[in-house]
Amino acid sequence: MLARATDEDLASLGGVSTAYPSTIAAGVEQEIVITKSRFITTVAPVSGVADADRVIAEVRRRRWDARHNCTAMVTGVLGDQARSNDDGEPSGTAGVPMLEVLRRRELTDVVAIVTRYFGGVKLGAGGLVRAYSTSVSEALDRATLVRRRALTRVTVDVPHADAGRIDNVLRDWVGHHGAVLGDPAYGAAATFELWVPGDGVEPLRADLAAASAGALDPVAGEERVVDVPID
Repeated sequence: MLARATDEDLASLGGVSTAYPSTIAAGVEQEIVITKSRFITTVAPVSGVADADRVIAEVRRRRWDARHNCTAMVTGVLGDQARSNDDGEPSGTAGVPMLEVLRRRELTDVVAIVTRYFGGVKLGAGGLVRAYSTSVSEALDRATLVRRRALTRVTVDVPHADAGRIDNVLRDWVGHHGAVLGDPAYGAAATFELWVPGDGVEPLRADLAAASAGALDPVAGEERVVDVPID
């Protein structure tokens, strides 16, 4: 679980309910062969433009002998930043079709690099568009999606003697309420962290009170845009 957006990011959205683009959990590589040309696609989650540029540079170093390393990226909590590069292919036949796939999948904080080893047969503009878009699409089919939601941070301090039982209660609770359980911290008490939908804070408070005879009182904190793995 990773909080991607800051409080300032949320404030800039005006406090309205927003559907956020998803991202991917981990990088994926996929290769297809079309009319003797090899198309090797790398898709990877990134934290921003600089991170995407780092991934692109690493792929280009590894595949320096390829004819083309075409790229597309979408970044930003709302997916409002985008770039693409044809890397020597005819204008509009590689980077833009790749970018359109990312847009259609409603993804952000992701970069795609398609490496082409030319097989000696020209594909034409239409063939190139299909090849590059298909390459990215098939790679994304293998990726694990991560959705994003605006969730509220809630913490609850639990006596060590009750920590195991409450841990089980919370794990069951988050599975039924669209919430995420963070890593506990252990000090004078066991502190559990949850990321909860706004309308789930009061139900959580009530359920914990019932589970502890009123002894536990969770504390609600800031709201963040949080990565939530899709089952």
